[in-house]
Amino acid sequence: MVFEQWWLLIVPLFFALGWIAARVDIRQLLAESRSLPRSYFKGLNFLLNEQPDRAIDAFVEVATLDPETIELHYALGNLFRRRGETERAIRMHQNLLSRPDLPAEQRGHTLFELGQDYLKAGLLDRAEEAFHQLNGGTYASDAKRNLLEIYQLEKEWQKAISVAEELQQSGAGSNQVRIAQFHCELAQTAINESRLEDALTYLEHALSANRKSVRALVLSGEIAVQQGRDEDAIAIWKRIEQQSVPHIALVGQRLMDAYLRQQRTEEGLKLLKSYLESSPSIDLADVVVRTTLDTEGADAANTIARELLHRQPSLLMLGQYLDTRARVANPNERGDLEVVKNLVQNHTRLIGRYTCANCGFKARQFYWQCPGCSQWETYQPRRSEELGALQ
Repeated sequence: MVFEQWWLLIVPLFFALGWIAARVDIRQLLAESRSLPRSYFKGLNFLLNEQPDRAIDAFVEVATLDPETIELHYALGNLFRRRGETERAIRMHQNLLSRPDLPAEQRGHTLFELGQDYLKAGLLDRAEEAFHQLNGGTYASDAKRNLLEIYQLEKEWQKAISVAEELQQSGAGSNQVRIAQFHCELAQTAINESRLEDALTYLEHALSANRKSVRALVLSGEIAVQQGRDEDAIAIWKRIEQQSVPHIALVGQRLMDAYLRQQRTEEGLKLLKSYLESSPSIDLADVVVRTTLDTEGADAANTIARELLHRQPSLLMLGQYLDTRARVANPNERGDLEVVKNLVQNHTRLIGRYTCANCGFKARQFYWQCPGCSQWETYQPRRSEELGALQ
């Protein structure tokens, strides 16, 4: 390989080019930094010194002085909304919307943020209006999800059904469970107003949307009872077993009452005992024990309660057993058993709660929609103390 002396010039040439590029970058950086408002650097300084409130005030000043900082507007608006300062968030997004030069895409983004501000502030009518304006475009699906939340809060179930169906048709995920629940809500209202035929129509729609809807079967059985069709009610409630045996506990007493009215007590007890075999439940156990107590006496009820306690040992079941045991005990033992029973039952009132599988919200009664996170069908039909005993 022949060495050429002019190659020695390459090294200083590259060095010079690098120096020139660095000087250009530094000059550009200095020019950009000089163009930034002084408040921007004040805000950064406050953040570094852990003074978030003063930093926010400084950044608000930046946003006011430099209208081009749209992303900063969004960041501050989100921050205000999370801090509960919804009025400041609304004002900031309204100021952005008032700009005639705001591009269409950013106008949609700003309108969506404003709708969320209204929703957070509880101004549902304004939030609904904002989200309706986003019908089509980048934020259409997100706007519909927020509309769905609004209609659930307002209990506008027909509107909720329409939005949920639109979301499903757009490929934004399945809403079959929620749609069925919305129809069930309409059915429950119709039942309360004695419009039973309307309620049955709503329940047919619910089962059409979700053939596994336990709630639709529960309400259908209630309507059959109100119409004096106990045999049909029994047949409907027995269908719950095909969907979820544990949910039979929700209609255990009503199912037994239907058998009693049909004078088929033995058949009803046999059926509930079979459910207990496959899915232990304190609610079903209570129905079986109390019905046995009324029809066969305290000794038979105590025997069943003792068997159930051994099969599913829990404080809830212990309270059930102590109740029947006190009935058959001699007078000297009865007083002691009553004291222990009351202690156990007082404690189980505190721990015997239904628990949401989504957010962990605990409640004394069973809910189809969690009061904590507003999700549907997240409660198991067993109390947390029962579930602990089964594990």
